[in-house]
Amino acid sequence: MKIGVAMAFNHITPPAFIGEAARAVEAAGFDAIWVPEHVIFFPEYESRYPYSANGRIPGDPEGILDPFSALTYIAAHTERVRLGTGICLVPQRNPVYTARMVADLDYLSGGRVDFGVGIGWLKEEFDNLQMDFATRARRTVEYIEVMQALWSPELAAYEGESYQLAPCQFNPKPVQSPHPPIFFGGESEPALRRVASHGDGWYGFNLSPEAFAERLSRLDALLAEAGRSRADVQVYVGPRRDLLNPDAIAQFKALGADQAIVPLMAAKLETLKPRMDGLLKAVGR
Repeated sequence: MKIGVAMAFNHITPPAFIGEAARAVEAAGFDAIWVPEHVIFFPEYESRYPYSANGRIPGDPEGILDPFSALTYIAAHTERVRLGTGICLVPQRNPVYTARMVADLDYLSGGRVDFGVGIGWLKEEFDNLQMDFATRARRTVEYIEVMQALWSPELAAYEGESYQLAPCQFNPKPVQSPHPPIFFGGESEPALRRVASHGDGWYGFNLSPEAFAERLSRLDALLAEAGRSRADVQVYVGPRRDLLNPDAIAQFKALGADQAIVPLMAAKLETLKPRMDGLLKAVGR
């Protein structure tokens, strides 16, 4: 099983550290670097973050780098490590521009992109972007279809309920064929349905082995309904933070996880390196 790390960089992160950290992560043998997305934050909000008891984003962040900017910088400082959006808020973005950024990153990195996507949870962010929160799930699916049309070798066109695209040329195409793998994040029934209908993979987050097994069983059923099977998708998991130990990681692997994505947060190399060592020990490497 592969091991990826989730990292976040913000307005107080020295740019030089990002390159140094990426090289250190690659040299340590980790398989992927995943970065999150939010374009704005709020000191107060009514939406509830789904992965914390108090409903707030841990650390109360005030800003993070755009995932494609951060990953392009990381790509320029690495050679092997995979580059993941964890996750890209697809329904908040124009799909043509998002397709452009994914394709360009894949082109510049030599085909190393894993495109993690989700529908978002922070209604206040949608409201301030003048994007409809209620229709975000439907738009996500259509926007993915728009991107797939643009990434195809043919002249691109699309006609949908929320987006129309006249026949057009779009280059460069992604290096990976037919496109970078699309990982849908989320553990709900609709999220798993999106994996089954449109996904190349599933990114489940904050899970125990027991919860992971239950959700995988449901995913298998939905894949079968769609005429697909587990062999058609990759399964990535973000373990619960209290379950970062060799036994739990071994359980995830035995259940079929292709990659475990673990948090790695640091602001300087002096703290990054011991934390990497601790993670490698925790996952049994």
